[in-house]
Amino acid sequence: MALPLTVFRTIPLDVPATDTIVYTAPTGYNAIVLTAQTVNTSVSASESFSLSLRRGLIDHPIVSQYEIPPNEVLIASGGSTGKLVVQTGDSLEISGSSADLKFTLSVLETLI
Repeated sequence: MALPLTVFRTIPLDVPATDTIVYTAPTGYNAIVLTAQTVNTSVSASESFSLSLRRGLIDHPIVSQYEIPPNEVLIASGGSTGKLVVQTGDSLEISGSSADLKFTLSVLETLI
């Protein structure tokens, strides 16, 4: 069976306290991050958030310990901030300071 030319994926999750890989571009595909957004659902406290691109064993920070005010959203990629390409085998890794942080990643995988 032939592989699909393109695949859309949306990954919603609570932000973990420790560095955690949340997406890895599958073999044979590159991915374009359409949006990577984090919302702070707390009504009273700012929370910090980090997002990195991991290539091999090296992390490349995209956002590092960014303070998101209560009831606000951080759009780390997509929209007016541009697109991020995640090549085959590359991963996205996140961490944050509270379970009040909710992350949504939307990617378009393209066969290479």
